[in-house]
Amino acid sequence: MLAPIGTYLHSFPGGLKLKHYKAMSCQQSLPVPRLPLSAEYVIPVSQHSGSEDKLIVTVGQKVLKGTAFSSSEQATGAAIHAPTSGLITAIEARPVPHQSGLKALCVIMEADGEDRWAEMNPCPDYQELTATELITQVRAAGIVGLGGAVFPTATKLAGTEKIHTLILNGAECEPYIACDEILMQQAPEKIIQGAQILCEILAIPQAIIAIEDPMENCQKSLDKAILQAGAEALIKVVKVPMLYPEGGERQLVQVLTGEEVPAGGLPLSLGLLVQNVATVAAISDAIIHGKPLLERIVTVTGNGIVAPQNMVASFGTPISELVDFCGGYTPSIARLIMGGPLMGLALNSDSLPLIKASNCILGLSSADVSSTQPEFPCINCGFCVSVCPAGLLPQTLQTMIRSENFSALEPLHLEACIECGCCDYVCPSHIPLVNYFRYGKDQLQQLAIDKQKSTLARERYELREQRLEKQQTERRARHQKRKQALAGSADKQTSIAAAVARAKAKKQQPEGSDS
Repeated sequence: MLAPIGTYLHSFPGGLKLKHYKAMSCQQSLPVPRLPLSAEYVIPVSQHSGSEDKLIVTVGQKVLKGTAFSSSEQATGAAIHAPTSGLITAIEARPVPHQSGLKALCVIMEADGEDRWAEMNPCPDYQELTATELITQVRAAGIVGLGGAVFPTATKLAGTEKIHTLILNGAECEPYIACDEILMQQAPEKIIQGAQILCEILAIPQAIIAIEDPMENCQKSLDKAILQAGAEALIKVVKVPMLYPEGGERQLVQVLTGEEVPAGGLPLSLGLLVQNVATVAAISDAIIHGKPLLERIVTVTGNGIVAPQNMVASFGTPISELVDFCGGYTPSIARLIMGGPLMGLALNSDSLPLIKASNCILGLSSADVSSTQPEFPCINCGFCVSVCPAGLLPQTLQTMIRSENFSALEPLHLEACIECGCCDYVCPSHIPLVNYFRYGKDQLQQLAIDKQKSTLARERYELREQRLEKQQTERRARHQKRKQALAGSADKQTSIAAAVARAKAKKQQPEGSDS
């Protein structure tokens, strides 16, 4: 009998208690509205953390809604699809929401306004599918982690033979984001059905849906859906304290189990599979209805937005259209962010397209944005250490990065940093610690690449030396053999000449003479 995970809650190091503003966008009645069709969609080819897929469409091609634009040939791929029916007008580099600010390859599509679906492949009898068939359909549907990491779900489902518990992450710890909360209220049956699919196909005996303490309405809707599905013995809802960044995968695992995911490891090593609730709902759509991942619920909120609300929007839609649907900007708008205020990405334009990672569009007012403070030297107050959920030493890491002592970062476990921003939030010296850590990670990655190149070069040199030495040895052996053969031939020629000479001499002797 398995221990009931979630019966006793635990804690993780650090964290912040933040004031939440989710109610700002949750006053609307359900179901949430769907954004009208856009005239043009810009769909980035790569919307996930992994390898870029191969495009299988061309300019001038007419497509139906749900048509695959790319094929997932790599293990870490995730296909993209047509958000509606229409014409592909271009395939070119366009600005996209990304930390680099660089352009990326996109498929540009002009909608025909008909929104006609391509032929789908529904499979309501999912019990008949094997794990391999399930993973294949999930990969073909382009499903990724919708909690923000956008890691290909099919890749995450591979190698799950020893999983004993499925954890559904519904703990939205960022102060403004409420898309998962709305999803759990509006479509709890999809979440339960998706959980049942994973538990059935992957032979997982129990599932937990983790939500935050204030989500009373979510618990009611989920419990009702569990009863209707007859899944009381399989799935239960667990409330966890509201503490940022509890929505992080590692932190949530520690709260529910008391165990830490090993450094450099995954929850799979503890027998756990963690999925976001929106991801599981997308799996239900993909398996039961054959629908690829084309859209998601997005929270558009903040004091810089006239009428904050949640809505269903297709990927590739200009962010400006989501804002316009909410009445536009208030006069006090100062900053636009994709995501939350702590881990979100500041946008320089609202013409950028909505992508799979876009769970929230946050408009902050001038009152929300503190004036830029100069960076002062670290005073070793230790505040950053006390709030770090990964148990790291942020001030030491920053010192090593500033001095470019990158070799010292690996034993300090910089890779364990989840870039939650807690250290930035409490730093009295206004040091942008997360920016330093991102730079340090990039340098570590470059060092690893250089080390790999150096190792490869050394191995090639050693193989070349071995090859040359072998060739020289073989050449010497052939030369010696040839020399011996020539020597033997000379001896033979000498013997023959001597024999011939003797024969001639014998012939020349008179008959009867002594030999």
